[in-house]
Amino acid sequence: MSIEIKTTSIEPLRHTFSNVAARLGVDKPASRYQEATFDLQPTVNFHYRPTWDPDFELFDERRTAIRMQDWYTFRDPRQFYYGTWTITRSRQQEVAERNFGFVEKRNLLDTVSKEGKAKAAEILLPLRHLEYAANLNNCYITAYGSGTAITQATSFNAIDRLGIAQYLSRLGLLLDGNSGQALDQAKQDWMQSGHWQPLRELAETTLVTKDWFELYVAQNVVLDGLLYPLIYERFDAAMAPEAGSTFSMLMEFQNEWYADTTRWVDATIKTAVAESDQNREQIASWTHDWMQRCSAALGPVADRALGENQGAAVLDELRDALAQRLEKKAGLSL
Repeated sequence: MSIEIKTTSIEPLRHTFSNVAARLGVDKPASRYQEATFDLQPTVNFHYRPTWDPDFELFDERRTAIRMQDWYTFRDPRQFYYGTWTITRSRQQEVAERNFGFVEKRNLLDTVSKEGKAKAAEILLPLRHLEYAANLNNCYITAYGSGTAITQATSFNAIDRLGIAQYLSRLGLLLDGNSGQALDQAKQDWMQSGHWQPLRELAETTLVTKDWFELYVAQNVVLDGLLYPLIYERFDAAMAPEAGSTFSMLMEFQNEWYADTTRWVDATIKTAVAESDQNREQIASWTHDWMQRCSAALGPVADRALGENQGAAVLDELRDALAQRLEKKAGLSL
């Protein structure tokens, strides 16, 4: 007896959801990122205006001076939706855990002088409070921003900032033998030390910035664009002669995260700038304004981290590098 096996191909009636097909075409399969992004934010059938801000609807496009024909023009080049974001961060966390474990197992911090440890604690640990402000700022953008293409990415960014704050906290516990004294001192420095007060004031100013796209520029473009190279590149390099690669290993997550996030930030600004001359002028004005504010606020920290003879010069270099990056990657000329 012979058995003949035949296969039958079944053509799907449609390849994706109707709201996605309306953008891509009925016969074109959509990626997971597209299905998890397009047109998910509600736009109609709101029962009432927000009682805390009755002049606006929920997700009102008038909450920012930036104007877009379609807020779903924005794309995340990382293609992050919940699944891909969690997988990527999980892999990075595994590397970070191995680095922390290696430093602890080999007692690498014991090779760093007492002065070196104190310097690292003084410059790095107060930044955990700044990361919490960054978390709140990205939560604000998520709550009031227009279109899931932006707001889902800022929600992931907000959670990332808590993770970075936790890594800084773990560094503090390593430095003080899990007593918590270094973290208590870092809080006092953030609240009272003179060289931190301009940056603390800047963080509080961002927390009350109403225009959510201006806040995006202030936090994710300018402040991060100056702070991360200053701390995780220049300060790390300045510590290397004494500490070797110890602190570099403990801060590797921040460096990888910043390089990864910069691609999304540049793509967002590029799309908004390309939409209209009005957007270009507005974003350029915001960027210039916040560049001045952030440079002034970071000045005392840069002097403390790198020395008074180097801090100002390094900030000048970082401002120029950020301006060149925005012009090259985002088409924004300052």
